[in-house]
Amino acid sequence: MNNIDPQQLAFYQAKLAYEIDSWDVMDQLQQGVALLLVDGRSPAAYAAETLPGAINLPHRGITAESTAQLPRDVLLVTFCDGIGCNASTKTALKLAKLGFTVKELQGGVDWWKRDGYPTVAGGARCDINTAADCGCGG
Repeated sequence: MNNIDPQQLAFYQAKLAYEIDSWDVMDQLQQGVALLLVDGRSPAAYAAETLPGAINLPHRGITAESTAQLPRDVLLVTFCDGIGCNASTKTALKLAKLGFTVKELQGGVDWWKRDGYPTVAGGARCDINTAADCGCGG
C-alpha cells in the first residue's frame, strides 16, 4: 500500500495551491491573515448578496488599470455564485495574469452559506464598466 503516485500527489498539491474553501477563508480571517475577497459577478448580483468585506470586481472589466488600486501583498480570494458559475475562475485567471496572488473559493456564495457563514448586501465596489446584469456573467 505504499505505492504513492507522484502525479496524484502533485495534482492534489496544485489544487490546494489554487483553491480554498469557506472554512479556511474564515479561519484565516479570524486569525487576522490579510486577504481580500473578490466577487467576480455582476454589480446587480453583488448588490443583492455577497460575502462580508468583499469588493465587486466583475471579471469582464478586469484590466491593469482597473486593478491598479488592489493590494499586491495580500491573497485575493475570488468567488461567484458557486457550481454552475465560472465567474470566479475567470476572475482568478485575469488577476493571476496581472501578477496577483490568487486562490478561488470552492463553491462560492452557495457553499459559503451552506457552511453557515453570513452574507451581506454589497457595499464596496470597484468602478468597472460592464453591461451584464446576470449573476455569473459579470
